[in-house]
Formats: sequence, structure tokens, C-alpha cells
Amino acid sequence: MPRAARRPPRLRGTVFRGSQAIADGLLTRNELRSSTWRPLFRDIYADADLPVSHRTRCALVARWLIPEGAAIAGRSAACLYGATNLDEQAPVEVVVPAGTRFGPVAGLRIHTTTLTDQDVRRRDGVPLTTAHRTCWDLARWLDPVEAVTMIDQFLARRIVTAPGLRDYALARAGDRGWRLALRAVDLADPGAESPQESRLRVRLVLAGLPRPETQYVVSDRGRFVARLDLAWPEVKVAVEYDGLWHSDPRQFHLDRRRLNRLLGNNWIVLHVTAQRLRDDFDGFVAELQARSTDAAKITLLPGNSGLDSCR
Repeated sequence: MPRAARRPPRLRGTVFRGSQAIADGLLTRNELRSSTWRPLFRDIYADADLPVSHRTRCALVARWLIPEGAAIAGRSAACLYGATNLDEQAPVEVVVPAGTRFGPVAGLRIHTTTLTDQDVRRRDGVPLTTAHRTCWDLARWLDPVEAVTMIDQFLARRIVTAPGLRDYALARAGDRGWRLALRAVDLADPGAESPQESRLRVRLVLAGLPRPETQYVVSDRGRFVARLDLAWPEVKVAVEYDGLWHSDPRQFHLDRRRLNRLLGNNWIVLHVTAQRLRDDFDGFVAELQARSTDAAKITLLPGNSGLDSCR
């Protein structure tokens, strides 16, 4: 039988530098390579029984890897603020002040740009970009749909406000990507209740449709009828994103009863699934236009509604 790997008490349930463990005589190089220890970054290991999240990885990067003046940024900062979830294996995003030589480092996504002391704060000892700076960077670094999806969550959680983000972007007018940041703020909406709802709404607007109202409440003579994900109340057309909760029979029953009431109020309600959003979005837009009434049809707005012109 193979010998069980040694697990020195000092290292159990901890994260440590491999070189230091070897220097202290706690492990040999061969023992360090065993499945008992999990490599996280170069020379940084964890007890394999220790749960490691993206937040954990961010803390380790801040403690042992990034230079003075650098900070956790982008999607990783958004994760620390609770505006998104990231897989443990996702690269940790960091921003390094211009002129600082650092990297590349496996497991990190490094951005080098202008960074001031006012753009960085500490949270549980971890330096990360402020919420406003994080949203600014997301708008400049990410696909427009994904950037707005995360900014929606910042707004929904009241971490930032739209006027505050707008002022931040306007104060940096002329900087690379400032128009992208401003446009992302204009597209953002705190009403989205899930990232997929955000993605659906933003893609519809970028496709040229008028901006829908989020979480629109339909009433009949003062009585509540339904709350809709996205709605154009002036033409009584709505879009509902069908998420995983539809596997719940009771929720499915309640939802269909709600939609029956809407039909009685002359609403048209279209449903879109993750597969439709991914594989047939153009077809869904065409269906949305075709199903609206001839008298008050949802029409595409003239011109390009995308963000490319804002760069």
C-alpha cells in the first residue's frame, strides 16, 4: 500500500508558501507535490481539505503577490462587493499603477493603467478598487452586456447610485473609454432581479428596441394582477425570462395563472429561455415585433444603439 502523505499539524487547514514549508523542514519537495496539498499560485499551496473560493484567492493575491499600490479590480472586485459570483478557478483581476513593472503571473489577469489613492479602498485588509472605479473599469474592460449586467447588481444592492456613477464618468471626460462608462450607466437598471434578466434587457435595447420597464406592475381597477420582468405598457407587450425555477411545479402553476390574468387584460406576453437567448436571439426579436399589435407595434429605433460608437 502507498504511504499516506504527511500532514504536519502546522499546515493543516492553512494556506502557506511551499518554499517556506520546505525551508522549515515541514515538507519535502516530493511531499509538496502530493494530492494532500493544492497549488493555488506559484509557491502558494493550501491544504486540499480547505475550501477555497474566489474571495480566498483574492485575499492571497493581495497578501503575497501584488506590489504596493496595486489592487484587486474588475470582476474580482465585483465579486468582493457581492455584485457577481466567480468560480474558484477564474483568474483574479488586478490593476497595477502605470509605470509599475509586474507580471505576467499565472492565475492573474493584470491591467496596467492610471490608478490614484482615491480609487482604492481596503476591505478586510484587501486593497480593491472603490465601487465607482470598479464599475468604471467593468464598462471599459468587458463586453457591454456583461458590464451592464454587473453594474445592475451594484445598483440593485445600493452599493452605488446611477447619478454617482454618471458624475464619476463625467469627471473623467476625455480619458480612454469614458464614453463607454457613461453609456453603460445609461443602460443600467436596478430593477433586474437576475443576471439573465439584465442580459436580456440590454441585448434588446442594443438591438434597437425601445427601453422596457423592469418589474412592471399590472393592476386592474386598483387590484394587483401581475409583475412583469420587462414590459412596454403603452402597447401592452411583455417579455418574461424563464429561469430554472420553472422546474418547481407550484411556481409554474402560479406563474401560468398570473399570465392567464394578463391575457384577460389584453396583454401579449412572450417567454425567452437561456437557449433561445443564446441560439436564436434575432428570431426572438423578430417574433417580439410581429406579436405586438399592428396599431401600436414595437419598432426598432433608428440608428445604431450599440456601444461601439462610444469608444
